[in-house]
Amino acid sequence: MNKSLIAMSIAVGNLILATPILAEGPLGLPGLPVPTDNPQTPEKIALGSRLFNDVRFSATGDVSCATCHVAEKAFTDSPLSVSEGIRKLTGTRNAPTVVNAAFNKTQFWDGRSPDLEDQALHPFVNPVEMALPNHDALLAIVRGDPAYVQSFSGVFGVSAAAITMKEVTRAIAAFERTQISGDSPFDRWYFAGEQDAISAQAKRGFTTFLGNGRCVSCHAIEQDFAVFTDHLFHNIGIGINNIQDKVPELARAFQIAKNAGLDVDVAVLSDADTSHLGRFAVDDQFSSMGSFKTSTLRNIDVTAPYMHDGSLKTLREVVEHYNNGGVTKPEDPVNPFLSGGIRPLNLTEQEIDDLVAFMEALTSPQFQSLKAQSVAAAGVSGDTQ
Repeated sequence: MNKSLIAMSIAVGNLILATPILAEGPLGLPGLPVPTDNPQTPEKIALGSRLFNDVRFSATGDVSCATCHVAEKAFTDSPLSVSEGIRKLTGTRNAPTVVNAAFNKTQFWDGRSPDLEDQALHPFVNPVEMALPNHDALLAIVRGDPAYVQSFSGVFGVSAAAITMKEVTRAIAAFERTQISGDSPFDRWYFAGEQDAISAQAKRGFTTFLGNGRCVSCHAIEQDFAVFTDHLFHNIGIGINNIQDKVPELARAFQIAKNAGLDVDVAVLSDADTSHLGRFAVDDQFSSMGSFKTSTLRNIDVTAPYMHDGSLKTLREVVEHYNNGGVTKPEDPVNPFLSGGIRPLNLTEQEIDDLVAFMEALTSPQFQSLKAQSVAAAGVSGDTQ
């Protein structure tokens, strides 16, 4: 039942990835959405891969896109709670995986970029990420590199002097669109009818996912594919719970600064309290206060920690947070902006364990070894303490 793919091989780190470049995706995923003004080609994807991995595009010459989106870690920087940029500076957000980001309707946790092309612009010049003074510094490198000049000429038909960030970000986005993964044990069971593909516990967990857990309300499943997101923004009580008393003053100060020209991309990665404002920082709607994008559940077992701030370390902690109705501890106060669907679930311990088993069944074949590696690494670390 696997759909046909047109593929090429690209080396990323120590991995050789078979990268689909055209429409239909693997089992469990829809066809790949590709902008009409940025079609996929093997040459463009190869160029994007090189740009994605080039550490010269940082102020210190040692950070690239791949620093926070590591191929061997399912394109995250697990187990970091929040990402590290130049000189180990830390931001406020957990790095979301690039895998299947092609299916997102917006990018970043707060959706402040409409597509992969726009998203690629920002890390280069964010002071806690790659910290270039401006994009001209990147373009100077590209225009002065004969290999890049030849590639940009072949892919986009532009001379060295005519290379702009439009071509750079289109190439990076083309590469990122090749990072898709389905064919998980769940897919083989649910979409292909392989009854033995997942365990009885995972099947019980799926029943809870659809029923008492109400997870499917946001982590959507369609008739013939599952991206596991509604592409919407919800306040689930992460981060915002810690700043409830500050919200009115913080929101007021933020709006004043934003109206005066504050760079939202810089602000939300530079200050934890501002980061917790979530989607409000983008759309100025108080109904969006503390809301963040529903993340995909695919490969969730190998991309810990979780939530926009990386504050929940295990899948069990995540389920327990939802089970408590949007608070980490049952006795914690609920923030007044909590989304309406978030309320105590009253799941049993067995149902919680079953839900975790279901989410573990969402790991695609190319990433299944990562869990074993992380467990082994944890064991080695534990032996030395």
